[in-house]
Amino acid sequence: MRKIILTVATTLDGFIEGPHGELDWLVKDPSVDFADILNEILLEVDAIFYGRVSYELWGNYRPGPEASDRLKAAYELQHSKQKYVFSRTTGNDDTQAIFLNGDLEKNVRQILKERGKNIWLYGGANLLTQFINLGLVDIYRMAVHPVLIGAGKPLFQNVQQQVNLRLEKATTSATGVVVMSYNFIKTNP
Repeated sequence: MRKIILTVATTLDGFIEGPHGELDWLVKDPSVDFADILNEILLEVDAIFYGRVSYELWGNYRPGPEASDRLKAAYELQHSKQKYVFSRTTGNDDTQAIFLNGDLEKNVRQILKERGKNIWLYGGANLLTQFINLGLVDIYRMAVHPVLIGAGKPLFQNVQQQVNLRLEKATTSATGVVVMSYNFIKTNP
C-alpha cells in the first residue's frame, strides 16, 4: 500500500518559517545541490499533497533563468507528479492539479487505495496537523537545521493525541543539519 511521507525542514526550535514567512534560516551546504535533495524526495513518490496556500506559493514554482539546468530538471520532475490540493475555498485552476474540497480523510483513503508510489505530504502547517490528527502520516522525515529563530510558524501545533514514532534513520551533514526519518507506530484504539 502507498505511504504518506511528510518531508519538511524545520529549525531546532520547531519552526517551518519565520514570523513573516522567511526561509532565510535554512542552512545551506555548498557541497550539496538542492536539486539532489529534491530528486531524492521525488524518486519515491508519484503524487504530492498540498494545502491551498502552499500550493499557491510553491505548487507551480519555476526556478529563474539563472538556475542550474539540474535544478530546472528537478522542478520539472516535481511538476510531472500528480498534485492534490486540499482546500475549503478554491476549486480547480488551469493546471492538472486535482482540488479536493470534501471530507479529507475519505479522499485520502481513496487515493491510498489507488495503485502507485508513495505520496509526499508537502504542507502547509494546517494540513500537516489534520493528517497527523487523523493518523495518516506513515513516515516523518525532518531536516532539522541548527538555528533558533524564536518565533514563526510552528511545525507541530494543535496535535490532539500522542504520536508514537520509531527512528529508522538519521544522517548529519557538515553544516549540522540532521535529517531524521521516523516511522509512525500505529496503535489500536
